[in-house]
Amino acid sequence: MSPKLFTMFKQNELSGEQVRKDIVAGFIVAIIALPLSIALAISSGVSPEKGLITAIFAGFIISFLGGSKVQIGGPTGAFVVIVYGIVKMYGMDGLITATIMAGILLVIMGLLKFGNLIEYVPNTVTVGFTSGIAVTLLITQIKDLLGLKINDVPAEAIGKIESYIHNINTFDMMTFIVGIACILIMIYWPKINKTVPASIIALILSTVVVNVFSLNVDTIGSVYTNISASIPVPSVPSFSIDKIVSLIQPAITIAVLAGIESLLSCVVSDNMINDKHDSNMELVAQGLGNIASALFGGIPATGAIARTAANVKNGGKSPISGMVHAITLLLIMVVLMPLAKMIPMTVLSAILIIVSYNMGEWKEMKEMMSLPKKDVVVLLATFILTIVFDLVIAIAVGMTIHIVANIVLKNKVDNEIEDVA
Repeated sequence: MSPKLFTMFKQNELSGEQVRKDIVAGFIVAIIALPLSIALAISSGVSPEKGLITAIFAGFIISFLGGSKVQIGGPTGAFVVIVYGIVKMYGMDGLITATIMAGILLVIMGLLKFGNLIEYVPNTVTVGFTSGIAVTLLITQIKDLLGLKINDVPAEAIGKIESYIHNINTFDMMTFIVGIACILIMIYWPKINKTVPASIIALILSTVVVNVFSLNVDTIGSVYTNISASIPVPSVPSFSIDKIVSLIQPAITIAVLAGIESLLSCVVSDNMINDKHDSNMELVAQGLGNIASALFGGIPATGAIARTAANVKNGGKSPISGMVHAITLLLIMVVLMPLAKMIPMTVLSAILIIVSYNMGEWKEMKEMMSLPKKDVVVLLATFILTIVFDLVIAIAVGMTIHIVANIVLKNKVDNEIEDVA
């Protein structure tokens, strides 16, 4: 078990030309990650810079020590609802503690070689919870897209919807128009230019229009008055037995999601670069990355499938690109963070609406509806429970149904064989 970067150095797989390509790819991925990191932090219920801190520290360590050549780590849409719920119930200090605990769990999982178990998770479960998370992420964005004035939004998806309905009278038309315009830009811009990320174009144009014409639209600065552009000093939160016990369930949720999503991302990228990742080394790196993120005040991180794919498509083929992505974000945060206050909140919701649509496995879900009934039940149960309850319950129930159904099917087949014999 060895980090991919170290293995590549030992085997002389890094040429000067490839390093140059990795640097360019890392810079491009950083530009893509910039608005996403800010948007994901805000939707998670924390201040904007927390997302950048996560992408910087967790992103660097995940690339430096990871088991994949091209994995890009950072905050992801899958964590938004989970993090929001933890912050609402336990505060930022509780989130940091839970993230450190999850990081320790991930390291232990990697050392015990739990990474090999990913192959036993059925595709119906992964597609079900991924699409369920996409729906919950979409639901969280409705408030800022519509400009609703709600001080205390519930953590649960159903509670959010009820809250939106009760406060629909605060709907702001100008905010909605700007948000829809940003969505349309992100849909159609790639048809014009695929080099410059559509999210950056939407962010720049909406920020300029809102500020030049002094539109009455909420911005990051109007919602978050204290945004820091400095790198915080690492600190360890206060621990107690009672606190640790109360945070076991949130920590397990973070660890399970980080582990599964990161390894799924590795599988996708393996097919893109014709390589084989080290699942257990990846879990260790994910654990250490989450610990580092929490110590610097960040939020949970995992492998980001879309950013990892963008890394490969732009020429990245070694962990150097992921490390450059983190360093670039660090420089951007220190130099340009004050300008982030001018960004409209609605453009960030628009960006995450596009992310939620893209992360959903809609085509796969449609195709899976023609599978045997037991598989369809697993798919739908995991999907619905992810939205209504949470990821851990959804995966536990989905896996249980899958295992029980297969045991029943096996017994039925065995009995039929005995009857024939």
